[in-house]
Amino acid sequence: METGQRTDIKSMYMEELQEFVKRLGEKKYRAKQIYEWLHKKQAGSFEEMTNLPKSLIEKLKDSCILTVLRTETVQVSKEDGTKKYLFALSDGNVIESVRMQYKHGNSVCISSQAGCRMGCRFCASAIGGLVRNLTTAEMLDQIYRIGKEAGERVSNVVVMGTGEPLDNYENLLRFLHMVTDEDGLHISQRNVTVSTCGIVPKMRMLADENLQITLALSLHAPTQEKRSMLMPIAGTYALEEVLEACRYYFYKTGRRVTFEYSLSSGVNDSDEEAKQLIRLLRSIDAKCHVNLIPVNPVRERDFRQPNRQSVLQFQKKLLESGINATIRREMGQDIDGACGQLRRKYAAGTGEP
Repeated sequence: METGQRTDIKSMYMEELQEFVKRLGEKKYRAKQIYEWLHKKQAGSFEEMTNLPKSLIEKLKDSCILTVLRTETVQVSKEDGTKKYLFALSDGNVIESVRMQYKHGNSVCISSQAGCRMGCRFCASAIGGLVRNLTTAEMLDQIYRIGKEAGERVSNVVVMGTGEPLDNYENLLRFLHMVTDEDGLHISQRNVTVSTCGIVPKMRMLADENLQITLALSLHAPTQEKRSMLMPIAGTYALEEVLEACRYYFYKTGRRVTFEYSLSSGVNDSDEEAKQLIRLLRSIDAKCHVNLIPVNPVRERDFRQPNRQSVLQFQKKLLESGINATIRREMGQDIDGACGQLRRKYAAGTGEP
């Protein structure tokens, strides 16, 4: 986990940290102390690690970087308390995270990249393309900063913010192991969801990891033709290939797959498209769930949200066919709700709304 000449200490597994402290000439047990400061107590500096000798603290300061995100802006919904955070990275880039409060606990949606190269037509995150992948530490620290600020435990994590998680596969996988590690936050794997637009080889690789996380496929269209219009990735991986990867994920893990379907007025919300979606999902022969998402209008994109009645009608058709379908609860609608909107506003120099 080297970054330039310095070690990215917060991205290291416990075993790697043990080897690292040995190379520094320290006892192995120091690794557990450091790991606890990083991932349980979530120290903001090496100086906070008060049970370490000063000599070791100096070694860590000389040889390591400690990733601690800086909060640039926080938007708070007056409707439901949802909070959207804009975090500054050490290189000047900014990323978004969201904290949503539910009866069952706090859910945090994190970003996996600064920007995105997938180019989905309705998404603000893709405007401007990919800047870079986030490190594992930068992914973890979004949760740590939000948990610290809230003063409450984060119980659910969704990797569904800016970026395509499977396009940052190695760092994502390390993040999944570390965020569920009993020596860290110890969040249940079943309370972690990873979204993807459909990078088939990586979907299969993730299935082979035999984790118990939920895989969410950004589907958004019931046919290859329509999906190709909305999502450039469909030109690389055909819909049938993507669905076969979903079947494989269910076969390997026993975990049902969630299908994200953003409803856009006049684009993919007709009765005929509901029927096509039903036929498509019946062909999968795996447990699945459809999450209907009324699209968030984005200034740079020409997509409109359907009226409530149209959304309910679409859901009704799915339910009547025996397909489990819910409408995503619209949270934080009075703040920059869609992924990438707050980041875009910041980049344009307009600051807060």
